[in-house]
Order: sequence, then structure tokens, then C-alpha cells
Amino acid sequence: MRIQESMTMYEKLNILTDAAKYDVACTSSGTSRKSDGTGIGSCEQSGICHSFSADGRCISLLKILFTNECIYDCKYCVNRRSNDVPRASFTPDEVCTLTMEFYRRNYIEGLFLSSGILKSPDYTMELIYAALYRLRSRYHFQGYIHVKAIPGASMELIQRVGFLADRMSVNLELPTAEGLRALAPHKTRKNILTPMRLVQNRMAENKQELTLYRNAPRFVPAGQSTQMIIGATPETDYQIIQVAESLYQKFELKRVFYSAFVHVNDDSALPAKTGEGPPLLREHRLYQADWLLRYYHFKAGELLSEENPNFNVLFDPKCNWALKHLSEFPVEINRADYKMLLRVPGIGYKSAVRIVKARRLGTLDFADLKKIGVVLKRALYFITCGGRMMYPTKIEEDYITRNLLNAGEKLPKDVVNMGYRQLSLFDDVRFGENFYEDSICV
Repeated sequence: MRIQESMTMYEKLNILTDAAKYDVACTSSGTSRKSDGTGIGSCEQSGICHSFSADGRCISLLKILFTNECIYDCKYCVNRRSNDVPRASFTPDEVCTLTMEFYRRNYIEGLFLSSGILKSPDYTMELIYAALYRLRSRYHFQGYIHVKAIPGASMELIQRVGFLADRMSVNLELPTAEGLRALAPHKTRKNILTPMRLVQNRMAENKQELTLYRNAPRFVPAGQSTQMIIGATPETDYQIIQVAESLYQKFELKRVFYSAFVHVNDDSALPAKTGEGPPLLREHRLYQADWLLRYYHFKAGELLSEENPNFNVLFDPKCNWALKHLSEFPVEINRADYKMLLRVPGIGYKSAVRIVKARRLGTLDFADLKKIGVVLKRALYFITCGGRMMYPTKIEEDYITRNLLNAGEKLPKDVVNMGYRQLSLFDDVRFGENFYEDSICV
């Protein structure tokens, strides 16, 4: 294999943006790399502006693969070695040119760079390092960069890249080691977790360095993330969120991303095609549960169990938990602590903060809660104000379930209707500003 130079840059761009569309770990939050006035771009938290395509994925970053050549033959991957697909590779200078030209046209705020494995993990990581080094030093680009670390590459290379990137991620690929052995036998869990641990440890060391030397170079200031493919292997939702919880606790990840399995290859080891498309509702429920793990103080064992291993298709995980734990309700809004407020369906973490602050000034009633932003059509079954419920209500699972179903479970239309087309930098479809508060957080 070699870097393909016979194609035009535009031809390569068409191939390598399309090849990157299944990688969803594409966010640019959590960093504050400032411009020093000598370069181009800025990465302050208020300066990273996201826009979304019709399927909800962030497209504020130029999202490309360095190459779709690959020495591996993962059964689920469109870029696997045995597939007969058009192949292309950028040069480091081409990655720099594309990033700068897209940035100057105000199409992007930064770069998301992943890659197949060209020749070897070290060879590929060397090329990625060369691209980022030139982008930072020769072109003085100070915007956001998210880069994928290549499992199996040397720790020295990964560390060098970490001082140039804002966020790094190593794809877990599949939730369990058994799934990895079945569908990606060239990869091992050890090769994936080793660079994760390196990034975690080096980030901790860097924090200490920065307390002593303010101008010390920063190592992966926006943290690290990972991605799991959901539905290619038979793990339950309970197994998946246990893995996610373990990753958050042991590796201090910023995000775990879940990617619904898409049939792009015919292989007997993969699930049979059903005609129903990717498991997008399952992906959505996992994101909702992930939000509960990170912001709502839930544990994986509270949401699911071995006896009840999969999420309810009708209700979001928090609402389903509340229906199964009605002995905890109703909650008195004027006395409940913050963590208990977070467990009430219809109350998001921002609303919970507002409630705690507002009740210091007086007793809250249902009209106040509506102004604060509580979704009363869901919360009214689980709360009291001044010892009274909003309407006469039975604290019975069947009764509340029927009423909630009559009110309608709120699912974003795009979860039901989305397709896996390539992102366009010129899409201007945005979710409402309360999308996450309404459909994930509460």
C-alpha cells in the first residue's frame, strides 16, 4: 500500500469523507485553547459553534479519514481489507490545506481526523503526527482538533500527537472482548485499552505540570472519548451500560458514543438483515441512559439488571426507573434534595438547580415549576407542592403508564426517520435548543 497521489484532492475528499461517516465520536466541547494572536483560529469554549445535519450529527468539524486503506479485515467495517471499494489516502500537506481552506471559508471550526491502518499502526500514526505538527507549527492553526489514536501504535507516538490535539479517542469498537474476537480478530482489547490508559495517566501528569509551569504544553485538554458499535454482537443493554460505567470510572472518559450497527457487508458472522434498518431507538435509549450515568447520579445496576437486561421501548430509562420505584414517590418539591429531584421524570438537571435556588426565596407551586422549565405533563404523577398533587392521582404503575402513553412519549422525529447518508457541510437543519433537555435529560 502507498499514499495515493494520482487522484485529485477533490476526488480523495469525496472518498474519505464518505468513509468517515460511520464514526460518530465527533464533538468539540470541553477545551479552551486560546489564540495568542500569532496564529489562525481559536478554541475557546464559547467559540466552538456546532451545527447539525438532519440526522443529528455534529458537522462543525471537517470530518475525514487520513486513509481508508486498512490492513485489518473487521467484519463490520466498510473499509475492511477484503472489500472492493475505492481507496484513497491524503498526504499530511493535503490534510493541512483542506483544514485551512475550509476554515477560511467559515465552514468549520476545527478538524476531526480518523484513519484506517496503512501498512502498520506506527506508520499511520507517524503520518497523522506529521499532519498535525505541520498544521500547528507551519500553518499556526490554533483551532480545535480531535484525532483518533491508532491501537497498536507506539506510546511515544501517541504521546507526541496528544500534545497537538485537543481531544483523543480510541474506539472500543465492540462492547466485549468476545465480540471483538468474533468480528475483529486482528484487534485485541489490550491494544485498545493500553493507549486509553496512557492518555489518562499523561493527562493527570500534565495537570500537575500546569500547576507548576503555566506555559507548559497541554496534553489532550478536552479529554478522551470512545465509541461502541451497538447491535453487531448479542450483548444486552445491561452489559453495554456496565461497560460504559466502567470506562467512565476507570479511564475518566469524557464521552462514550454508541453507533447503531449498519449493514454494509454480507458476512455470516454478522446479524441477519431484517429490513428494519439500524437499531436507532436502541441507540437513543443508550444515549439517554448514558446521560443519566454522567449527570444524574444513576448507577448501571439501578437502570437494568440481569433479570431485566434491556430498556423499555415505550419509556425513557429515567421514566421507566420511576415507574418501577413508585415507593420513592411522590417527591415534595420544597423539601427534596437535589439528587432526588434529578430522579423525577420531567425534571432535568438545569431545572433541578433552579428549583433548589428558587425555593430559598419562598414556597414553590406548580405554576412556578412550569416557569422554571419542569415538564409537568410527566412530572405531575411524581411530585407534590406543599403536600398536594397537581391533580388527584393514583400512585399505581398501570394508571400512570396509561396516562403517560396517552400523553405520548417524546422521541425526536429524526431517530425514527434518519438515514445513514453522508453529512453535508451545507446542511442547516438544527434541533431546537431544548432537544437534549426534553428528550435526554429529563
